[in-house]
Amino acid sequence: MPTSMTSTTSTSFLRPSLPAVAAAVLGALLSGCAVTRVDPPAPVTAPAQYKEEGLWKQARPATAEPVPEQWWTLFDDPVLNDLQRRLVIGNENLKAAVAQLAGARAALEASRSALLPTLSVGVSGTRSASPDGNVTNGTINRGPTNSVQASLNASWEPDLWGRLRLASEGAGATLQATADDLAAARLSAQATLAQSYFSLRTAEAQEALYDRSVQAYQRFLDLTQARYQSGVAARSDVLQAQTQLRSAQAQLLETRSTRAQLAHAIAVLLGLPPSALELSKNAALPTPPEVPMMLPSQLLERRPDIAAAQRRVASAYAQIGVADAAYFPSLTLSGSGGYRSSTLSKLLSAPNLFWSLGPSLAQAIFDGGQRKLASAQARTSAEVATSTYRQTVLTALQEVEDNLILADHLREEARLQQEALESAQRNLELVTDQYRAGTVSFLDVTTAQNSAFNAEASLLSVRNRQLAAISLLLKNVAGRWTPA
Repeated sequence: MPTSMTSTTSTSFLRPSLPAVAAAVLGALLSGCAVTRVDPPAPVTAPAQYKEEGLWKQARPATAEPVPEQWWTLFDDPVLNDLQRRLVIGNENLKAAVAQLAGARAALEASRSALLPTLSVGVSGTRSASPDGNVTNGTINRGPTNSVQASLNASWEPDLWGRLRLASEGAGATLQATADDLAAARLSAQATLAQSYFSLRTAEAQEALYDRSVQAYQRFLDLTQARYQSGVAARSDVLQAQTQLRSAQAQLLETRSTRAQLAHAIAVLLGLPPSALELSKNAALPTPPEVPMMLPSQLLERRPDIAAAQRRVASAYAQIGVADAAYFPSLTLSGSGGYRSSTLSKLLSAPNLFWSLGPSLAQAIFDGGQRKLASAQARTSAEVATSTYRQTVLTALQEVEDNLILADHLREEARLQQEALESAQRNLELVTDQYRAGTVSFLDVTTAQNSAFNAEASLLSVRNRQLAAISLLLKNVAGRWTPA
């Protein structure tokens, strides 16, 4: 025995009557009047100011705008500009997002078409026989008979409770969310490319640093061997110089491997095989742009991920109305007409005309709680979408806070590290002259060399982190410093 069953009641008429006309007029008047609409909660209110920057002010919810495609020009690097141009053309993830957008647009058009009447035509021909005979034109024919029919059928379901219109609104919100997903994917890919490019240039600068170090260590090894052969230096000085040289050579090879891997990653981002991309080496890192002292919090309103999450909330709440509309009866207005005859030559004649017109009203009486469960599921999905949206906003606020303070502190850290490098280089020059004069040991030279090398390596690391923090901050504010 089935666990659930659905009963429906329906009525149809062969000719229009007063109740049918009244029902049609009522359906026309009420179509699109959604009585099952459930409004989503208000958008999340941003804090009055950011913890790490008091000049930010509270924003008002607004419609997300397209992400600008030229934010990376702030770094003033022609190679990066060219790579970003090639990214939006060849990246395979962006192509997949474009295909998803096309699918969402098709779903919206399909939901809109459900609001319109349907019209179909049909032509059929049959030849049949029955032991009891076939009735043709009032006479019983014991032999085979032919039947030819041409028909036209039309039907329309008035949207009395707003079910179809809410479904269309939900599909529209989903389409907008999918467009925002595409913008978010593009912005994320652009930021990833920028960071990979900065890391590539940092690896090239580190490679140049290690290469200079290898040459310097080789010169010191030659000098130390000459001093050892002349009896001025000890054997341990030669071994220590050899250790420094071999370590620097090993680090040089590792840096070259890192640079190659980053170049491969950039090629894949552009939709190319690693062997198809050639990037000339440049040991100079791009100059980080200045972060403005005042950043309006309206920038967060244009983040595509926030806009997508908010529109999915609207879509989820529209589905609640769609589910609740199942509690109300459905009305369908249908009509059909055509010609039916036993011969094709006499098909289009007045005696062979048939037609029907009338409404059909259906209401589920018992469904085993399916409508109740569907409504509960829709509300649960709406709560999940709402929490996801709020978490997206909180995460966005955290990202801005993190990279805002990081960019500020790394700027000061880079300045201090630059001063430390200058001091280490001056100390190395002094100690080297003293070693040639024989007033200090090779241990002092080694210590000075390591200090200068570590200071320059640390400066490169800080500058790379500074570039990454600024590019992430640009991504966090949807790719620009100021509102359009």
